[in-house]
Amino acid sequence: MRVKICGITNLKDAKFAVSFDADALGFIVGVRRKTEDAISPEEARRIIRSLPPYVSSVLVTDLLEAKHVIELCKATGATIIQLQDETPLDEIRRVRKSLPSIRLVKAVHVIGPQAVDKARSYEGFVDAILLDTINVKEDRTGGTGLTHDWRISRRIRERCYLPVILAGGLKPENIEEAIRIVQPYGVDVNSGVENSEGGLHGRKDPDRVKAFIEKAKKFTL
Repeated sequence: MRVKICGITNLKDAKFAVSFDADALGFIVGVRRKTEDAISPEEARRIIRSLPPYVSSVLVTDLLEAKHVIELCKATGATIIQLQDETPLDEIRRVRKSLPSIRLVKAVHVIGPQAVDKARSYEGFVDAILLDTINVKEDRTGGTGLTHDWRISRRIRERCYLPVILAGGLKPENIEEAIRIVQPYGVDVNSGVENSEGGLHGRKDPDRVKAFIEKAKKFTL
């Protein structure tokens, strides 16, 4: 089971996530929506340069235009791009053409059964689908702390030939149930392993990160 720890904002959090065997770290750069975890391209690049060679670095952005996404990827040195908003297919094609060696992950927000066809519409354009939860009221496309209907996510995993990564409200307390139901290729967590006490929102809690990774990696599907 692959595990991504998203919303990394500092080198300390990155290092202990790697020490607990995280497969990928996510860096939120270039945002239009609400988030407390965004960092500058320069800071993302500084952290990414410190990562071991077999840990993937993921640029997470809700920018829509290919030229801006391409610029951010080059500026950060990320090895994967996660498109978090409603990026048009033509823009995805442009990113792919400009950065053929970069893996593309497209977020699909599971708000109902229509998400099945939505996920399948990206087949042939991206390398994986990330199933997430949206909070329209707060204008958040990720890091919502909210789960969605995992039965729909399982249906997407069964019908979509792309690898499926499960996100949205995951935490140490529910990750085992989520994996049993959906059986995804990988899982992605942000707010579910954060320490929000004492104004530390956005900082990861080492104990929660460790527990999440250990529970997720028990599964071999």
